[in-house]
Amino acid sequence: MTAIIGQMRVFPERMLLNLESTHGLVFSGQLLQDLVERGMPRDDAYKAVQENAMAAWESDTSFRDRVAKDARIARHLDSKALAHTFDLHRQLRYVDAIFDRVFGPHPASEKSAAGSAGKH
Repeated sequence: MTAIIGQMRVFPERMLLNLESTHGLVFSGQLLQDLVERGMPRDDAYKAVQENAMAAWESDTSFRDRVAKDARIARHLDSKALAHTFDLHRQLRYVDAIFDRVFGPHPASEKSAAGSAGKH
């Protein structure tokens, strides 16, 4: 497995395009967690996230734009908090540490493709 991963060709720009093609749906779990941490009952948070996610999926529209306009969500997360929720770098902040733990340290100048994708 180490040889396979070691020889893997990675295309950070393509990875980012793939993430962006979800129109923000990859952040639905983080949104749920952030809403609950801000005091929204979990069942209510789940319903708000699920309704917006399904509407975005079915209409091929921006999940982030939808949740920003949802009054239930806005009561708990302002625009700054939503920006934090939808921050890709936040999601990828530990990628290099995880790879180092699994595969051993790599040179400081060498960055993982996932870590680089989160910095765009």
